[in-house]
Amino acid sequence: MFVTPKENPIFASLNSYYVNIERLIEHFQGEVGCGALSFKSSSSEGILFFDKDEILNGIFFQKNNESTGSGAVDQLIQSSESTNFSLNVYLLRSEDIYFWSTMPNAQRIYQDLTTEFTDLEGLIKKMKSEGLTGFIEVVIGDTQGEGLIFFNNGQVSGGSYSWGAGDSRRGENDQEKLVQLTKDHGGAFHVSRIPMDEKNLASENETDDDLHPEEVLEKPSMRIVTAMEEMMAIFERTVSTHKNIPSDFATLLNRKFVEKADRYPFLDPFAAEFKYADEKIKFDGDTTDKELTQGVLESITELADELDALTQFKSNLVTWMKKYNEEVKAFDIKF
Repeated sequence: MFVTPKENPIFASLNSYYVNIERLIEHFQGEVGCGALSFKSSSSEGILFFDKDEILNGIFFQKNNESTGSGAVDQLIQSSESTNFSLNVYLLRSEDIYFWSTMPNAQRIYQDLTTEFTDLEGLIKKMKSEGLTGFIEVVIGDTQGEGLIFFNNGQVSGGSYSWGAGDSRRGENDQEKLVQLTKDHGGAFHVSRIPMDEKNLASENETDDDLHPEEVLEKPSMRIVTAMEEMMAIFERTVSTHKNIPSDFATLLNRKFVEKADRYPFLDPFAAEFKYADEKIKFDGDTTDKELTQGVLESITELADELDALTQFKSNLVTWMKKYNEEVKAFDIKF
């Protein structure tokens, strides 16, 4: 994963045509100790992280290819001889450099979350409770800046902010400023996890075929998914007729799913296992028919009640209840 420091570089827009990369890094190892060197051209980009003694890690992108580790380091150094890169040098704290050096191995777990249905403060609390080792990347709306919040085993351990200097200690004041800016201007959030060892990396790549039969979780049936899909479409049409709805339907639904995520994790919008759009459900997770039915039913029943639309919703479900009579009885569906 390609992530650069959010602070301004201490040297910007150096032309690789005039630079010996290895000697440049040696110079800054002696001058500043720890830092990063980013590379950008029209066809490729990458970044190297170094401390006072060695190059720690790197990542290199070219078209659809990505490499990390020593291979990326070699590619960046070698390609700089024939590719015209724009180079930026960033100063990083020695306390943070080893965290930065693991970022190329990070794996995105939540992407394109927005302030329309969640807030940064709540997301930080969620990541603490989940014991995240990784980071939240924040893009503030209205081009008001960017930020990174670092986590180590669920504890906030630092950060990087577009208004900061690389050698300054980023603390709670910066985090509070970032939260407030997203409240004032909106924003988008991406969450990434850093695997801690080879065992974790292997488990991330494991497929259902690699698991023991008892470890493979149940998938909901297509009939139940279709039934819930049709019910939610009826609910959406019911709600859309109300003129005093405080927000758009997708936002209202996602907020309710956030409330229900502790009990029904598959509904968590952050996890993106359950998606409803254009009257269709896309489900890519593990749960039972019963749990899926209960989760959807609880969510839309509560939401209908909150929007003063429950009576009309019940009336509009008459045909649906007859069509799915067996499921209604099996899962004790009541309103």
